[in-house]
Amino acid sequence: MHVVVIGAGVMGCASALALAKRGARVTLLERAVPGAEASSAAAGILGAQAESHEAPALRKMFVRARDEYAAWAEALQAETGIAVGHRVSGLLHVARDAEERETLAALVATQSGEGLRAEWLDATEACRVEPELRPGTQGAAYYPDDAQVDPPALLRALVAAVSRAGVLVKAGTVVHRVLVERDACVGVLLDEGKILADATVLAAGSWSSLVPGVPSAVPAVKPARGQMVLLEERPPRVRTILFAHSGYVVPRGDGRVLCGSTLEFVGFRREVTAGGVLGILTSAIDLAPALATAQVSTFWNSFRPYSSIDAPLMGASPLPGFFLATGHYRNGILLAKVTGDAVADAILG
Repeated sequence: MHVVVIGAGVMGCASALALAKRGARVTLLERAVPGAEASSAAAGILGAQAESHEAPALRKMFVRARDEYAAWAEALQAETGIAVGHRVSGLLHVARDAEERETLAALVATQSGEGLRAEWLDATEACRVEPELRPGTQGAAYYPDDAQVDPPALLRALVAAVSRAGVLVKAGTVVHRVLVERDACVGVLLDEGKILADATVLAAGSWSSLVPGVPSAVPAVKPARGQMVLLEERPPRVRTILFAHSGYVVPRGDGRVLCGSTLEFVGFRREVTAGGVLGILTSAIDLAPALATAQVSTFWNSFRPYSSIDAPLMGASPLPGFFLATGHYRNGILLAKVTGDAVADAILG
């Protein structure tokens, strides 16, 4: 079976790898450089429990995705020699006020009742977990099993792995149209002509709805811009992921501290703004005051793919022969492997 995958970000690479490992012949198409867009610019938080408070119906999938990461990271390193920075660093979701304290404490009770590891910590207890946390908070939900990965390293490993698995990677390739014949997708049209395929996978991230020929029945995907700031602290002090309504802090363990993020629906505008950076740094320093003396290393933005149904698009589409791996919004890195597996299941059975 021949499968064409449109987009070589984390979703396209994970899908291509899962398909190739199950015997499919895969062609992976990328309009720019594989892994160069939002996938490599993400924070890499594997916050299955912290993130699922906004999507409790997806919690089981989020947790399974997180818990499978250690073995996946180990397998990728064994195949490619590239360590992807997987660390179970734990996560503190900090309450800013009494209302958030009640909401988070209730969520902790719910997750504990589901058999997940979750604890409500008062301010003193939270500061024992993360000594750099600002004293006097309203407390925090603590998820010791939530983790992180380094997205640029993950993408390097995935690109190497798909190549070693025999996937044909065509960079600098623009898809002019999804080809439909007799009410089924039969491949894509490129500059060089048609590529016919038994199955076609849409994994173009925020650009998914811009691919000509995508059926109107597929929920629209639009970009949600997120600005980020990377700090350097030597020696490293912050050790736990800190999460709040206003932003987050992700310590890599080697002195790098990623701080984010804005959420802006401004189309494909790539500006890093003064207001965005100010808000990110204000939130980060409020969470961990010691970061005020950290060095600003760099800043950037990326486009999260937000689907109009506010849920990931995974598996079969309404059009026979056309499959989806997009619309993962803030959880693309977390859901990469389970999405690749879901796409392979949908296509190969």
